[in-house]
Amino acid sequence: MAQTFDIFLLIMALLAVGVFVALHFFEAGYGYLFNPRYGPPVPNKIGWVLMESPVFILMCVLWALSDRTWETGPLALFLLFQAHYFQRSFIFPLLMRGHSKMPLGIVVLGMAFNTLNALMQGGWIFYVSPEGYYADWFAKPYIWTGGALFIAGMAVNLHSDRIIRRLRRPGDTRHYIPRGGMFRCVSSANYFGEVLEWTGFAIASWSWAGAVFVWWTFANLAPRAASLYRRYEKEFGEEFTALKRKKIIPFIY
Repeated sequence: MAQTFDIFLLIMALLAVGVFVALHFFEAGYGYLFNPRYGPPVPNKIGWVLMESPVFILMCVLWALSDRTWETGPLALFLLFQAHYFQRSFIFPLLMRGHSKMPLGIVVLGMAFNTLNALMQGGWIFYVSPEGYYADWFAKPYIWTGGALFIAGMAVNLHSDRIIRRLRRPGDTRHYIPRGGMFRCVSSANYFGEVLEWTGFAIASWSWAGAVFVWWTFANLAPRAASLYRRYEKEFGEEFTALKRKKIIPFIY
């Protein structure tokens, strides 16, 4: 099983390279960058539930069927992972304002990746990691360092989403430059929060599965952050460029 899992991780890492390259030529057409060529429109709230809930549900199944269900290390990692996806699957959609839509193709691709990611993370934590790998995990630095980064990233992500939600009043369809919080440093602060979250999770799990997920997160979000940056430049001009923000990683990119 371990050898098959390693091949699976390698394939996923290579697929992320392809996604990273492709998204520099084809914008992921949802949200501010909505593009109908990716399929018929689906209400945002429904789309997000359909996209994100498979990973939450499948992770629960993998956890419940595992012999490591109540081991403290795997359980802690499970709770960290599920905290993000419970919020993203069931709370985030309810907080959305307006009646925006996303293409069905984006929803389907999101469902496919999230299902594979549950197999990556849950597979490693509950089935593939060597026996005793997570024994005495709380006596090691990984869970504490990674957990702190994960919580910090989640806080940035949630705060940034809140700022974005409050940009418009009911009925307003104009675009605005997000301000405050980590938006002082980057134009896509919510994406920076996600990258920080999953970097923390990779450290907390101390696994190649976690590292591949960080790479996927960056490969997906960095090109989108660059596209959003260009859109802000085009729409707001000097009002935006004068802020001297980076795209997704503070002070770097």
